[in-house]
Amino acid sequence: MSSHREAPEISKDPVADSTDLYAWVDSASTVTIIANYVPLEAPAGGPNFYEFGDDVVYEINIDQTGSGYPSITYRFRFTTTIVNPKTFLYNTGPIMSLTDPNWNRRQTYTVSRVDSGGHEQVLGTGACPPCNVGGRSTPNYAALAQSAVTTLASGEKVFAGQRSDAFWVDLGAVFDLAALRPFENLHLIPMPAAPGVNSLAASNVHSIAIQVPIARLTATGQVVGDPKSRNAVIGIWTSAHRQKVRMESEEGESVGVGPWHQVSRLGNPLFNEVIVPMAKKDRWNRLFPHYDANFAQYVAHPELAGLLPVLFPKVFPNLAAYTKPRADLLAILLTGIPTGVVPGFQNFTGTTQADMLRLNVAIPPSASPNSLGLIGGDPAGFPNGRRPGDNVVAIELLAVAGATIPLVDPSFTPDAAASLLTDGSALTATLLNTFPYLGVPYDGFDVPQPSPA
Repeated sequence: MSSHREAPEISKDPVADSTDLYAWVDSASTVTIIANYVPLEAPAGGPNFYEFGDDVVYEINIDQTGSGYPSITYRFRFTTTIVNPKTFLYNTGPIMSLTDPNWNRRQTYTVSRVDSGGHEQVLGTGACPPCNVGGRSTPNYAALAQSAVTTLASGEKVFAGQRSDAFWVDLGAVFDLAALRPFENLHLIPMPAAPGVNSLAASNVHSIAIQVPIARLTATGQVVGDPKSRNAVIGIWTSAHRQKVRMESEEGESVGVGPWHQVSRLGNPLFNEVIVPMAKKDRWNRLFPHYDANFAQYVAHPELAGLLPVLFPKVFPNLAAYTKPRADLLAILLTGIPTGVVPGFQNFTGTTQADMLRLNVAIPPSASPNSLGLIGGDPAGFPNGRRPGDNVVAIELLAVAGATIPLVDPSFTPDAAASLLTDGSALTATLLNTFPYLGVPYDGFDVPQPSPA
């Protein structure tokens, strides 16, 4: 999964687990960034429904220089309030507004902007909507959640709360020796081919969404019109931080003590999940992207590229014979794609190898989005940022299988399967056309069951 339970330690701490990061140009003047946390939320997860952690600092980081360090950070801190300490219930009647007395456990937040020198400016506050309990407890949920969208005086629009998970993947197939259902008949242990299944078809997640004027993100402080300009490209990652020491109070609450340290991060989807070895995953989560040259060897020689010819005998002979370092993946994931590799496109941030979601803010939104992004001929999609509708599992499978090698090594001929490989799953969550874009979360009473895509 994109980063759901991707490392041993963070899998035990879901409220701090960065699960997905999206960033794309959504208008001529704005970029929307969405950072998701708390993976695999069951909609009927009461009486203690899901929420952000009061003891976690959540950050969205923007690098303007290609250093792998943040030039700008949007920082979110949450506060939980219990309205009625005498009830065990999340709500004691229908929740009709964000201040409804029937809603017993609610969250508010502050959002601030931190510059590269560490100066922090509080931009404003907001309220989270409740989780989508069901039609009786949270009637007209779409409108209730939309009322939680806040426009800050500095120009940003923000939302924090539960959403339906827009990531899709066939987890059962991927983790069962990559037995991708559409190609099961070609597997080392063959079975009849079958349609893929979206394992997240009924899952929710907690999202922090921020829509930012482009001029607030670039090094020049202006909208950049030339896609070839270095100032048009920014690097983005999300992170979560806890205090070094956690103590249990007499009331049974966890109390943080000491300095803050990073416990999770996410730039490109699937990086820690698929690229970083198990023994190094927890260490990776604690580092700035600046240090990712230490993991470049795993990008240059990805384990999955070596496994595909073994798991799918006779399907990937050219990939099996290719022993050169994967310069295509090093560019896509660690430096951005330089000018001249893909005609008319670049999202290069420099020679510092850093796992960041790189976005060229001078490339306008696509009138006809292709879910395969750049590899499908759509420069407004992944790996130029990432839109919720981008099929990143298929894109990265195709890339690892060798479909992008000819960009840097024309002598290589991809295997036929390199242009077809997919897990066969499909997006089942409904997306919105306006901010915050991710759809209404599944409600706990009418929980849909996963079905074949």
